[in-house]
Amino acid sequence: MDIFLVGGAVRDKLLGLPVKDHDWVVTGATPDDLIRLGYTPVGKDFPVFLHPKTHEEYALARTERKTAAGYHGFAFHADSDVTLEEDVKRRDLTINALAEDKNGSLLDFVGGKKDLDNGILRHVSPAFAEDPVRILRIARFAARFAPLGFKVAKSTMKLMRDMVKQGEVDALVAERVWQEMVRALGEPAPEVFIEVLRECGALNVLFPEIDRLFGVPQPEEYHPEIDTGIHTMMVLQQSAILSDEPIVRFAALTHDLGKGTTPKEILPHHYGHEERGYYLVKDLCKRYKIPNNFRQLAEIVARYHTHCHRVFEVKPKTVLKTLNALDAFRKPQRFEQFLLACTADSHGRPGYENYDYKQAPFFSLVRQKTAQVDVQEIIRDGFENKKIAEELYRRRLNVVKDMLKAVKQS
Repeated sequence: MDIFLVGGAVRDKLLGLPVKDHDWVVTGATPDDLIRLGYTPVGKDFPVFLHPKTHEEYALARTERKTAAGYHGFAFHADSDVTLEEDVKRRDLTINALAEDKNGSLLDFVGGKKDLDNGILRHVSPAFAEDPVRILRIARFAARFAPLGFKVAKSTMKLMRDMVKQGEVDALVAERVWQEMVRALGEPAPEVFIEVLRECGALNVLFPEIDRLFGVPQPEEYHPEIDTGIHTMMVLQQSAILSDEPIVRFAALTHDLGKGTTPKEILPHHYGHEERGYYLVKDLCKRYKIPNNFRQLAEIVARYHTHCHRVFEVKPKTVLKTLNALDAFRKPQRFEQFLLACTADSHGRPGYENYDYKQAPFFSLVRQKTAQVDVQEIIRDGFENKKIAEELYRRRLNVVKDMLKAVKQS
């Protein structure tokens, strides 16, 4: 029996990155052999075991063959006669097919080290095309390693395009698409995930609401980049600078979906895109069973981001009405996430990357000051029943009026 370190741990060690997880492959052994040694079986589809002390995963070397459409359609063979080379050749990317033996020597059967040195994301074999999840995975790895200069190999991109044309992407289930997407949103360059999916044609299949933003014009006066799709990628990029929370980045990605359905006769203007975007976000989240907290933040960003941009221009009543609509008093943390997405929207334009977006800190301060209006004091002043809420509104409105007046006078 031999044990090898494989995959991401070897790759990241060679890149000088922190190694988070260790995956091990065992050759020359059977499930019974590992059980006798105290390993605990956990794999449902193929033999995976937990080490009795470290609890890290150890998988028997295995091969696989395609039996049906989609990523579930595989039959696995794991036995003591399967070699390490056979095992790694079923993996997705060459840089993920590297292994290390017990002495720390590198084992490279598919040219992974060369691709690692050259910054290339390349498929191991034509078997890559048998699993549509790999399109999402390679887009996610592109988002992770883009800051290091990694690109998808031309041959791999062609293979991905062919997979899309053959309908392999149609077999993906909602939960798996979201699982990969939310992980990609946590990567250093999440916009690259979207760009890779668009380049291979998968974006139009999976997220047509995002895909149709590209090529849609906006007023050059406010958007030097003009193209709504380019703007959305810049906003997503800025959101990654402002926050490491995938929930904020998702809201930034979907904030302008309504611009993709703007009637052509009113372009480049997008009157009413906020309301259209709200319903598109709702539909997208329902389709992919996206968690409620992601959906709710994305919905309010889509519907109210322009309210934040115009906070200095609108009436005090509108400011307070917006705070109530955002449920900002009961959910201050979500309101701050909303402001981050709005800031990313403002920064996501050429020349505005470092713009002093004063609306966000002002809006945040307005929420803080209006939240300090004491309900108990209102009750002590003799107000009862519905009069309490009316007086609370009146006092909060006076706070907003005073703050806006002070801004205009400064």
